[in-house]
Amino acid sequence: MTMELSYTIEEVSQFLKVSKLTIYDLVKKGELPVFRVGRQMRIAANDLDNYIKNNKTNQNTTLPASVSEPRRSDPKESNHVVISGQDLVLDMLGKQIEKNSTYKSLRSFTGSLNSLISMYNGECDIVSLHLFDGDTGEYNLPYLKKILVGHPFILFNLLSRKAGLYVKKGNPLNLNSWKDLEREDIKIVNREKGSGARILLDEQLRINEISSKKINGYDHEESNHLSVASAVSTGVADVGVGIEKAAKIVGIDFIPLITEQYDLVILKTPANERLIRIVTEILSSNQFQSEVDSLGDYDTSRTGKIIYETN
Repeated sequence: MTMELSYTIEEVSQFLKVSKLTIYDLVKKGELPVFRVGRQMRIAANDLDNYIKNNKTNQNTTLPASVSEPRRSDPKESNHVVISGQDLVLDMLGKQIEKNSTYKSLRSFTGSLNSLISMYNGECDIVSLHLFDGDTGEYNLPYLKKILVGHPFILFNLLSRKAGLYVKKGNPLNLNSWKDLEREDIKIVNREKGSGARILLDEQLRINEISSKKINGYDHEESNHLSVASAVSTGVADVGVGIEKAAKIVGIDFIPLITEQYDLVILKTPANERLIRIVTEILSSNQFQSEVDSLGDYDTSRTGKIIYETN
């Protein structure tokens, strides 16, 4: 068997100098074929070459919208559903969607705020959110009302979970609050811009009147909860912000500081009526909630509840 060269979504996005969500949009529309290796999607080198050849232009021709800038997708063009977010529960949701419909799920492991902006640009179908607003103390809805301007949407609760500080076993530095992060003897590891954990930290710094310039390690970024927890575990940093489950997986201690409302948003369009119905049935089912409960560290008491719905 001849081994064919292939690339990850991230590698293709870097090569074409576009966002990963733009690549997911091309996959969703069927313009760029993919295959799966476990959870990861890969793109064959030949398919990427063919896509580039088919979209070559001369100097007097405008580049296709799919390459030059994000474009709003027509859900009728494809039976793929792009689910954006990083939690394992979203993989479970994707499998249930495929099991209960003819949809094929695609996963984008992108942070909450960046995913929401991509939904505005028509690149995502289901976006998971845990965006804390320091002025209201609410999660998600204040951001939705500002970003999805002019777009009707429905917001479901997926689950609740604890967020807080990752610390070394035994918490040797006695870290117990957001205020502790400004200590000179503390080095943090941060999340990437646009992630829910990054926004939680920035909002807590703002409302506690702590300058990010005083935070040692603020510019050290990792792209997921496990990487942050691992940085604390290996001594690269003293503390990081994230969710409880990652701390248990890595084997470090966790200081809970807030209960996150982890929600799903879907645009209310005629083309999405079937998808909304399917997601509603899945989230409300005892089977799905039991599967989530079996993971531990998640609260499903409000799973499936409609948090907000535009007219």
